[in-house]
Amino acid sequence: MEKQKRQQKVKVVEKPVPVLDIGKLPPQAKELEEAVLGALMLEKDAYFVISDILKPESFYDPSHQMIFGAVQNLAIQQKPIDVLTVVEELKKQGELESVGGAAYIAELTEKVASSAHIEYHARIIAQKYLARQLISFSSEIAQQAFDETVDVDDLMQETEGRLFEISQRNMKKDVIQINPIIKEALDNLQVAANRKDGLSGLRTGFKELDKMTSGWQNSDLIIIAARPAMGKTAFVLSMAKNMALDYEYPVGIFSLEMSNVQLVNRLIVNVCQIRGENIKSGRLTEEEWMLLDKNIKQLYNAPIFIDDTPSLSIFELRTKARRLVREHGVKVIIIDYLQLMNASGMTFGSREQEVSTISRSLKSFAKELNIPVIALSQLNRSLESRQGNEGKRPQLADLRESGAIEQDADIVCFIHRPEYYKITEDENGNSLIGVAEIILAKHRNGPTGIARMNFDSEYALFRDPVEKTTYREFPSKMNKRRMAPVKETAPSASNTADLIDEDKEDLPF
Repeated sequence: MEKQKRQQKVKVVEKPVPVLDIGKLPPQAKELEEAVLGALMLEKDAYFVISDILKPESFYDPSHQMIFGAVQNLAIQQKPIDVLTVVEELKKQGELESVGGAAYIAELTEKVASSAHIEYHARIIAQKYLARQLISFSSEIAQQAFDETVDVDDLMQETEGRLFEISQRNMKKDVIQINPIIKEALDNLQVAANRKDGLSGLRTGFKELDKMTSGWQNSDLIIIAARPAMGKTAFVLSMAKNMALDYEYPVGIFSLEMSNVQLVNRLIVNVCQIRGENIKSGRLTEEEWMLLDKNIKQLYNAPIFIDDTPSLSIFELRTKARRLVREHGVKVIIIDYLQLMNASGMTFGSREQEVSTISRSLKSFAKELNIPVIALSQLNRSLESRQGNEGKRPQLADLRESGAIEQDADIVCFIHRPEYYKITEDENGNSLIGVAEIILAKHRNGPTGIARMNFDSEYALFRDPVEKTTYREFPSKMNKRRMAPVKETAPSASNTADLIDEDKEDLPF
């Protein structure tokens, strides 16, 4: 009997039956959509308050998309926006019945008293739209990630490209009143005035070029272009060496053409002034081993960061460059070279459109990181058919594959070496052997012109022209060979004697 009572007291606990997830509604704010549309038809200037925040696809309800499209069309045509004009516009488009008829349009205006909070409501709608985009995007990526036939590396690049595209479309920057901007400009002016050299940007180590540009400026896109074998890589490596070693600017180099070892070998040739073929073969003279041992120490711990990823995409570049700036304080990014980049993850009708997108992205990314971005670029063959030194000088029209490069760049520099074209003298009979011209063909915020330099082909080295007093102070052949790549007529024995007598106190012996 007791056993039966105990059995009666025992309660059977049933496990709850799991309810299947029937799905979630996408982020939306239907009431706010109605309020915004109603306010647009009540206040004549309401559209211009939210025109840069919303677009038809920002609305979740398809009928609301059509109504906002009609409002947008009226605004473009500079026609008044009210219930009657919107109804008439929808009639023209054959969409009035699809949105619920004239009665529904009238109802929208009854659901809002004024447009006082229209901007705030519009921003909520925009946020809901962005959330829907991200959900749709992530669903597509998840589906492709489950597909065994999809290459994961390609999927990552496509993902980054699509995400970048979404962020660019939805990124807005508020308007700033001029007062704080004036204060910032005056602060920058004061800092520049306090500098002894008068430069406001990053120094390159080339005096004439720095004087013309005031140094490379933050947020500028700088294009350095030339024909093959003209010395583009040699120029930026000479510049990177100056910036990193002389001024201690951290420099990021993205080399799409050469491996990191090849690039470092070029730097060793540049810094140690040892012939490149000797570095390759390892057959160094005793003097060259001494030079290597003495000068290679400069490159140890130099703030130079190299990435040699081939066929780098603009999206990978942004990710890596952000990390360099955040973790290493990189002050300038160098890309060698622009035409080897791609914009994978996005579709284009032609290579020209792709290069245009890359160019625009580089400018956008320079502004975002607020550092100079220097991109090397190839020139087309048109200048090869032109005659004479003037004809061989590159022009903006010679930029290869896209006119957008010229439009997006803040500075366009060309490298011209007359000696390469067997032009050894100018019109005045002056020697052009070893002379390099850095032509500033476009300078958005300053003058254009030509900065002359010396190019030592033996060491792939660009440097400022050597002052003539150098020969007076160091008349030996060895120093003349090392310090002056430009071949000049050596002084006669009598002149040398006069120089030694005149400046004997300055000589090292």
